[in-house]
Amino acid sequence: MKESGATRFYAKALAPNDNSKNQVYLGGGFEALNIIPHGEIETDFSTVAGSVRRRDKAKVDFYWIDSQGISPAPDAQLILYPKYPEVRMSGFLKRATNAPRDLMVSRDPGRIMFLGICPNGRVLGHVVAAGTEPAEEFIAEWDLPVEGVFTNLTRLASEDGRDPRTQLLSEMCRISRLGWIKGQRMYPDLSVKPYAAPNAGGYTLEAELGIVPNGIAEPDFLGWEVKQYGVRDFVGFRAKSAVTLMTPEPQTGLYRDDIAEFMRRHGYDDKSGKAGRRNFGGIYKNGRTYADGGRFHLDTGLRLHIEGFDVASGKVTDMDGGIALVDRFDGVASAWSFKGLLDHWNRKHNQACYVPSLAQGSPKEYSFGSLVQLGSGTDFIMFMKLVGSGTLYLDPAFNMQNGRIQRPRHQFRVSHSDLPRLYQNFDTIDVSGMC
Repeated sequence: MKESGATRFYAKALAPNDNSKNQVYLGGGFEALNIIPHGEIETDFSTVAGSVRRRDKAKVDFYWIDSQGISPAPDAQLILYPKYPEVRMSGFLKRATNAPRDLMVSRDPGRIMFLGICPNGRVLGHVVAAGTEPAEEFIAEWDLPVEGVFTNLTRLASEDGRDPRTQLLSEMCRISRLGWIKGQRMYPDLSVKPYAAPNAGGYTLEAELGIVPNGIAEPDFLGWEVKQYGVRDFVGFRAKSAVTLMTPEPQTGLYRDDIAEFMRRHGYDDKSGKAGRRNFGGIYKNGRTYADGGRFHLDTGLRLHIEGFDVASGKVTDMDGGIALVDRFDGVASAWSFKGLLDHWNRKHNQACYVPSLAQGSPKEYSFGSLVQLGSGTDFIMFMKLVGSGTLYLDPAFNMQNGRIQRPRHQFRVSHSDLPRLYQNFDTIDVSGMC
């Protein structure tokens, strides 16, 4: 798998029901979507036994690999069941040549499925029977990390035996020892140049890690999303502001249809008196009331609305739902679908490293602290529970001048103290002696 381009490796012990008839169970919740690359989530309405059946699914670029080479499984896909919730994989034998059919139609216990994940989204699969040498070796490896129903084997493929987590912490140790670093940014040609914009802290850290900013919703470093956050000192490590988790553009609503009309209806004149400038901003939380006791923001006339998620049970009831800003007549000003948000969140935030930073001088210099926080094992349901409770909120900020929108940012934010609620595992680690 490594020779074929895979860089991350996983294994799953197959249960009797994990076969071509019953599909392969990939765990409760949507955590499997963090691990297995997939296409856009689509809804399929098919008729089975005279009744219409709805299925939310996503294509997987899946290939079986064996001693004969690589064979595509063109119909492989992930099936989402929000009602439970859970994810399964199906279609892995249909039209697939050289697939391990006997093993994948079997109900025999002890079968092991190995997966190799390539940076380009290709997924390589191989299955072995119980009692085979690979199966016995897998059973003997008792100290490997577990992610949902998968065992992470990536460490076994690294040249120095270190897993990505250890490599990341070693890099954080090295960077924390550098002291003050002038604001910088790495460019596509891998050159590093001075950078003095307000958001230079994040770019400076990325440049030290060899990361080129590209706007792609993929993790930054060996499968880890790396985020710096400003603190007042390296003693209490108190965050200076909320953490911006992601900034996806709205997919539907007046904002997409007619941005000028959106700003006319919901924007407001610049409060500092800048002529010809119209702003849009505000904090939007589910269930929030404003200074006048009403539910709508006083400047924009909008409120946050969730459709298709039951806050009480914490379950997605309709994958076609989403988060929206709506006016007093329920008109949609801007909206984000669950499918789009789920894909963005799971692909980029399953493993995140939060790094404290200090800034000084002009142009700015940055120093990164040795006490970092690692969050792993997130799930879109965990994200939506915080949105439903009003803990995770929307904080947009942009303006229009001379008919043009300036730097639109639709920020989904959360207090730093609430970050542990987004992950199954959240650890604070002193990296000072790890390099």
